[in-house]
Amino acid sequence: MTLDDIKEVIESSNNIVIFTHENPDGDAIGSTLATYMFLKNLEKNVEMVIPTFPKNFKFLPHSDEVLSEPTMEKYDLAIALDCADIKRLDDPTETFLKAETRVNIDHHTSNGMFGDLNYVNPVAPACSQILTTLIEYFRMPITTDIATCLITGIITDTGGFRYEGVTSETFEIASDFLEKGVKISRIYKEALNNISKEKFEARKLAMNRTEFLEDGKIAYTYMTKEDMKKLNVIQSDLDGIVEMGRDVEGVEVSIFLYETDKGYKGSLRSNDYVNVSDICLLFNGGGHIKAAGCTLPYSLEESKERILTQTKRFLK
Repeated sequence: MTLDDIKEVIESSNNIVIFTHENPDGDAIGSTLATYMFLKNLEKNVEMVIPTFPKNFKFLPHSDEVLSEPTMEKYDLAIALDCADIKRLDDPTETFLKAETRVNIDHHTSNGMFGDLNYVNPVAPACSQILTTLIEYFRMPITTDIATCLITGIITDTGGFRYEGVTSETFEIASDFLEKGVKISRIYKEALNNISKEKFEARKLAMNRTEFLEDGKIAYTYMTKEDMKKLNVIQSDLDGIVEMGRDVEGVEVSIFLYETDKGYKGSLRSNDYVNVSDICLLFNGGGHIKAAGCTLPYSLEESKERILTQTKRFLK
């Protein structure tokens, strides 16, 4: 499908709702807020639904207008952003499936193409970068507030422009947004550097538990529900833990397991040659080549054994 198709369906829709994936990160939040403002500027009746909104992104414009659930039973258009699998869409009332038209905009290689219209670009380092192109295609101005949200998504999903997926277009966008008055250094600090005491304690616990396996090629750690309760942290406070293991010299794959109502969620990161999306696909998960996730509906011991067994197969 083309951007023309998306443009046509947006222009013909009035009541629109936006969803993103569960446990939303900066790209999910930035994409959602930017799309909301863009559609508002098109004079659409639009809602954005994020049941659990991470407090560290409350600094972003219009974050106070996020809803925990939709207010209508059926919408002309439902948009899923930054979500590879409909099972991960944080849609508590399954409103996405009831909409007249469903659009899926994403950048994950494992995207299941679950929309009526699917615009997926796995080369883009962030969904927010795709949306920058989309908004420009409408010939709509990218306001400072919209740009602030888009660059937040790009900064967080590229690790502050550190990851290989960064393109020349990424820096062109950042340059353009700087000229619009976006405070990129402040966003970098708010989104990546500022952490609460609770998050700090969670990272400290995970670091102290880290095991290095297979001659140091695998870093593994975990967090239980009981740990999270004691530390007074939620899932979004665990962001960044898996990256700590990956950044250790000699580590090829970092694995972080944390307990949820469905079992243990696995977050995997790699450095050079392992495609962690392929590993996660074995557990009905997926993501990017060097950043992926899955859910393991087992005990901690069995989850650890299964994920390590498969990861070892991919090591050189």
